[in-house]
Amino acid sequence: MNTFYNAFDLATSAPRHTGEGEYRTPFQVDRDRIIHTSAFRRLQGKTQVFVSGQYDFYRTRLTHSIEVAQIGRSICSYLQANSERLSDDYFIDPDLVEAACLAHDIGHPPFGHTGERALNRLMAETGGFEGNAQTLRMLTETIFSGTRDGMAPTRAFTDAVLKYKSLRGELGPQPENHFLYDYQHRFLDFVLDGSDFPPELIPGKPRDAFQSIECQIMDWADDTAYSVNDIADGIGTGFITLEKLEHWATDNTLTEAESSHVDEICRAIKDRRVESRFGRKIGAFIAAAKLEDDANFMSGHTARYRYRLSVDPAIRAESALYKRVALDLVFRSQQLAQLDHKADFLIGRLFGVFSDRYIEDTPKNKFRLLPESTEQEIKNAPDRPARARLVCDAIASMTDGFAVRTSKRLFDADFGSIID
Repeated sequence: MNTFYNAFDLATSAPRHTGEGEYRTPFQVDRDRIIHTSAFRRLQGKTQVFVSGQYDFYRTRLTHSIEVAQIGRSICSYLQANSERLSDDYFIDPDLVEAACLAHDIGHPPFGHTGERALNRLMAETGGFEGNAQTLRMLTETIFSGTRDGMAPTRAFTDAVLKYKSLRGELGPQPENHFLYDYQHRFLDFVLDGSDFPPELIPGKPRDAFQSIECQIMDWADDTAYSVNDIADGIGTGFITLEKLEHWATDNTLTEAESSHVDEICRAIKDRRVESRFGRKIGAFIAAAKLEDDANFMSGHTARYRYRLSVDPAIRAESALYKRVALDLVFRSQQLAQLDHKADFLIGRLFGVFSDRYIEDTPKNKFRLLPESTEQEIKNAPDRPARARLVCDAIASMTDGFAVRTSKRLFDADFGSIID
């Protein structure tokens, strides 16, 4: 028995059917169901930093998610071994954290954050689009075809992926990101068991910081993985070089600690030891975490809100520096900007033709452009926003390559044959 969790944590968003003699814990069921979905497998074809298929050694959304899961489990092990607040029968469940880490990106569309911004713009009048909100939609509604209950996740698992707890309509007109879809208030109510947020937790950043301990661990594991690994991938692909990094350091005002970290990166490049030295950084980031006590309006319901994850400020600052370097030398590079422009254009064209066929009250053509099951669901949708959401689901589920091939079939007269 792990007394850290109770019946409140194990409750599911819909009735969940398990086989007779089920030997797994509810959180192991959550994790296993994620691993065996097509949505998880499709992450291998979705952009992390570089568009899928350009190189064979950099991270995709899938390998990133696997790395985040390993880091998340390691944080759990480190805390259990080093925190006096935990014990052999009172601990943060590593299977639950692993499930959250594996699932945290499944709602993200093709072409990374460019795809996310494009869909949010195109859905501006019909509910918007947000990768984390889409993850919640999939877990609770759409991840398995033929059911509107999703995978019937446990309350603790649902909460563990909720990095943001503000509804879109609470954040003013057409927010850019960090929101849940307005209709998802019922899942927020499920997670909080109907409790209202206290007045000080206003929508936006104050409320977004209100996370279960498993969500905090997932969030730090994610930060660790991409802040460290984006540098490694940037070096491997030639976006970050000694010359560029030294020039960047000259152009920016850096603290003594930041200059020391830049020097470390330079030495790793010179010594050709980038992979091994940045691998050790991950261990340091894990060991920078510790538990502190917390008290709030949910801590009486569950131990998941009785603690917060504290990270050594020096390590957080190091992570922030790596993000700055990656942003300036990789994400703002001409090459990625051109690819982002192409991705934005491609998703806009796909959405436009699907809108003409499926969203508008009077379709402009009768061609079957989406699978029959998707067409039938759109046909049965009650109104235009519901039809738009289903079209958005179809595009968001595409891999980079599938989106490109679909665009070519629709718009390139000389593209291949019907089997392409």
